[in-house]
Amino acid sequence: MSYALSCGVTGLQAHQTMLDVAGNNLANVNTTAFKASQVTFSEVLGETLRQASQPTSQIGGTNPQQIGGGVGVSGISVNTTQGNIVNTGNALDLAIDGAGYFVVDNGEQMLYTRSGAFGVDEAGYLVDPATGFRVQRLGLTGESDGFQIPGDSAIRVPYDVSLPANPTSQVVLSGNLSSDASGTPAAQVLTASSKFTYGGTDATSATLLGQLDQFSGSANPSGTIRFEGYRPDGTAFGAGLDMAVGAATTLADVVDHLNNNVLSGATASLVSGQIRITDDQTGYSRSDLTMSYTGAGDLDLPGYFEVTTVGGDEVKGVNIAVFDSQGGKHVMSAAFVRTDTVNTWDLVLTSVTGNVASVDLESRRIEGITFDPQTGAFNGLPEGTTAEFSLTFAHDVAHAQTIRVNLGTIGSFDGLTQFAGNSTAVAREQDGYEAGNLSAVSINNDGVLVGSFSNGIKKDLAVLAVALFNNPAGLQSAGNGYYVSSANSGSAVITQGTTGGAGSIRGMALEKSNADVATEFVTLIQAQNGFQANARTISVANEILRELTNLIR
Repeated sequence: MSYALSCGVTGLQAHQTMLDVAGNNLANVNTTAFKASQVTFSEVLGETLRQASQPTSQIGGTNPQQIGGGVGVSGISVNTTQGNIVNTGNALDLAIDGAGYFVVDNGEQMLYTRSGAFGVDEAGYLVDPATGFRVQRLGLTGESDGFQIPGDSAIRVPYDVSLPANPTSQVVLSGNLSSDASGTPAAQVLTASSKFTYGGTDATSATLLGQLDQFSGSANPSGTIRFEGYRPDGTAFGAGLDMAVGAATTLADVVDHLNNNVLSGATASLVSGQIRITDDQTGYSRSDLTMSYTGAGDLDLPGYFEVTTVGGDEVKGVNIAVFDSQGGKHVMSAAFVRTDTVNTWDLVLTSVTGNVASVDLESRRIEGITFDPQTGAFNGLPEGTTAEFSLTFAHDVAHAQTIRVNLGTIGSFDGLTQFAGNSTAVAREQDGYEAGNLSAVSINNDGVLVGSFSNGIKKDLAVLAVALFNNPAGLQSAGNGYYVSSANSGSAVITQGTTGGAGSIRGMALEKSNADVATEFVTLIQAQNGFQANARTISVANEILRELTNLIR
């Protein structure tokens, strides 16, 4: 009888634990990333009344006789299956679709969680707002740009860090240059990049150099203007073309000097305060010109001559916005012109908007862009030719900015091509940008935190650390949805999303609890039935004992 009472007590205790676990599951049915638990029971051995015996030649064997001691809780296991993932619209809400745990630091140790309801604190760190624990990162991403602090694995969302301007260093061109199209031949025209003015209005041919708004110093200048450049046939200006200037020198004198002593095959004129050079004949031309002044005072001459009309019978213009070292935006225009050599083109820098101090004369034209006559694939440049432009902006005349031009891979069709039909070449992209501030963040499936800046640039800010365990069910709960590793969970293996078995990271989403209300209600009923049955066992045993005591009355 004593066994019946003790067994009933163990049954009450076990089913009470079952009720407690089910109640906890139901209480957390809406807790982010909560993992439900399940109780398992096992029989408690009480006493062996008789051991089993082997059969003999005369009689058979007998089975053991045992009385159980009741029931015990053999384990409370955690259901680590993933809960449903729901969208929240909050950029810093994160969920793991698959295996893994987010890693946070409480200042003393690393903790692990599936709950990704994160935010940014006053110091700019990505944290769990409920506890202030800092979310951890992996690798060196973001350190070179100053977004993350070297040696500190906590993730910073750098709203306080500006992205400095990046000068354009490369422009990528692609598309077709027609092998057979032929337009109306044009004569090449060069126009000074800036005007000469007098009193704020366009200067005339009669204006003295000392009267120009572009001259500072004594009204009686004395100095030398040097002319450098190329004639239409590509021959460079010879030596001895300098022009001595003085107090009586006018713009007309400068134009006359160009026509009589410098130019050949082209004619200079003054139009609306600008010197203009026009080829005498149509067709392919290499005309170019620069002017510089040395002497008393300072005469601000045009930084370069724009190619306002490109000489040739097939010309394809391209343009793209580029950026200087301070983030200033300039529109760079260039033109492909088919040369007199078959399957060969030049690319000439025609103009750049903004305050350009100078354009390097020697690198202004990329010559000898050739194509395979059979396949139309890009065939490269002459040996020693570099595909780049060099120019200087007024804010930094001491340092030229070189812009490399990517024309494609030799022998392939990933850049420029030459086929029959229309010319479709374009400037596809460039790598410069102005300064900007972080305006928004997002996260990709690999767990890379990406920052969108006000200048339109996107930069990787950090890589979210994801922890994997050999036995996730062996993790020990630390409250608030956190876990710590235990002797049976194995040590954390730190990786990133979609790597090494880790799940993908979902932004603007949270994982819901995996506790199922219907299942827990059934568990409640089972626990109640078990509790009532064990209570009935105790009640019956008590009645029998009472009858036994009544025998002596």
